Amino acid sequence: MVSRIAEVQPQLDKLGERMGSVIRGKPEVIENVLICLLGKGHLLLEDLPGMGKTTLAYSLARALDGTFQRIQFTSDLLPADVLGVSVYNEKLKDFEFKQGPVFANFILADEINRTTPKTQSALLEVMDRGKVSIDGETHPVGRPFMVFATQNPVDFEGTFALPDSQMDRFFMRLAMGYPDERDELEILELGHRHYDNIEANPVISLETVAEWQQLVDSIFVEPSLLNYLLKVVVATRSESTFQCGISPRGALSLKLAAQARALYKGRGFVVPEDIMSMLIPVCGHRLKTISHGSDPVEERRRIESILSHLLDSIPVPR
Repeated sequence: MVSRIAEVQPQLDKLGERMGSVIRGKPEVIENVLICLLGKGHLLLEDLPGMGKTTLAYSLARALDGTFQRIQFTSDLLPADVLGVSVYNEKLKDFEFKQGPVFANFILADEINRTTPKTQSALLEVMDRGKVSIDGETHPVGRPFMVFATQNPVDFEGTFALPDSQMDRFFMRLAMGYPDERDELEILELGHRHYDNIEANPVISLETVAEWQQLVDSIFVEPSLLNYLLKVVVATRSESTFQCGISPRGALSLKLAAQARALYKGRGFVVPEDIMSMLIPVCGHRLKTISHGSDPVEERRRIESILSHLLDSIPVPR
């Protein structure tokens, strides 16, 4: 297994470099996206329009030669518009399933909070199991399968807040953030390019990614680190500022993210830094404060500050 792990890191570096040639100045974001991919997770991108969220998802799909579908979520979008529908075939004298755009390797659910809760819930099964159930029949989607969902953290007119059950399906939440001046100058020099005109030749096959994802489960987590992770999770449950703490599903996601980060770093074992660095991306969106207000940006900062304080208060195993 050690030799297999050693082979993964240079290939991941190559994949990150290819994405970095399109997404300028965001190595940390790209790193977390690839960790999310290794963990078979889905990603919620919260940021302002024009920050490169769509380009990020598309560049990953192109670098892996995966199929990509962008779904614009609107108030009149129906579950069948996402999943597909059974249509009667006159020649066959039977119903035939017509696949929706969700049948791809990489899905961009653009402005997911602008559609109704009914349509939002259509994604719950496919994000959890990688399958779609229609009329009593189950249809598998792409493998690997990853949903990138976007939402604007400051514009809430005509939106529907994502329920906790939907938020819990996202492995991570990230923000792109503004590029620094040097990287933005380079972006200006390159000029505006539509995302589907970007050249990003494949560097890794989808089959290889599927093998990496299976390898994540074999990354060793020492018992003292599992105990440390549990103490962090339990601390969120006893923190009076939070409405409720991290669920067992969230704890499992944190463990998986730490294992995925270890593999990304070329290790066959988890270290404390893996857990610490993954806590906010994996758990931040699963928490709400008691004084949950109308400003989600401030709420996010408050939660991240509390989580950082909890980490400082718990002894790190060495």
